[in-house]
Amino acid sequence: MVLEKFRVDGKVALVTGGGRGIGRASALALAEAGADIVVAARRQDTLDEVCAEARKMGRKAIGVATDVCDEAQRAALVDRVTSEFGAVDILVNNAGGWPPTAAIALESASFEEAFRFNVIAGFELSKRLAPTLHARRGSIVNISSAMGHLVDSGFVAYGTCKAAVDHMTRLLAREWAPTIRVNAIAAGATMTDALGPFVEDESLLGQMKERTPLARLGEADEIAAMVLFLASPAGAWISGKVFEVDGGTTASNWPWPMPNGL
Repeated sequence: MVLEKFRVDGKVALVTGGGRGIGRASALALAEAGADIVVAARRQDTLDEVCAEARKMGRKAIGVATDVCDEAQRAALVDRVTSEFGAVDILVNNAGGWPPTAAIALESASFEEAFRFNVIAGFELSKRLAPTLHARRGSIVNISSAMGHLVDSGFVAYGTCKAAVDHMTRLLAREWAPTIRVNAIAAGATMTDALGPFVEDESLLGQMKERTPLARLGEADEIAAMVLFLASPAGAWISGKVFEVDGGTTASNWPWPMPNGL
């Protein structure tokens, strides 16, 4: 009967950055396990494709084109979700990212934008949905990064933001317990559309694999499997934790040297 604990039948899941990569895989994993889904991202065409896949599984699915950094669009997203489904049981804050930039060249405005994208957007959505998540004893899963605890040149903005996501996860879990569980996944290098352009060079891809104990990069559905675990009854006694899903890495496997600019 243990496999039944991974079912989320009758639940409603909202996944940001849900059109591609880890967000897409997470939304479809939740749909496969029984949840109706709402996916949000900037491109409506990718959202439509995800929704079509979910509907083939017999799930209800809607895609809402949203810039999660825009307050009005976040509010409209929540309004759409509640009007369509009434409540949300699972929130996956997946939208995020930032390109490597040497610290000496990092403008304050860019740093602030990175923080809004990776931290504030997820916090504001979590806060807006907290009442319904509280009523439904729901779950929040934040997609963080191994760079939130590892170090390498060029990742001051991205790594700092993800470290903030990790501790925000712990703090919200404590404040909103026992009715809302909040966890995070510190994902390692995962083969997605975002990473793809960086690893077109086979030699660079090979270097990344060599620097990863399990000798390969991750797949989006492997992160999605952890999302499902944490969001489902299988993870019912887990909150305030950051899970490292990273192929066993204990040091950065990023193979591009970043001049410090000094």
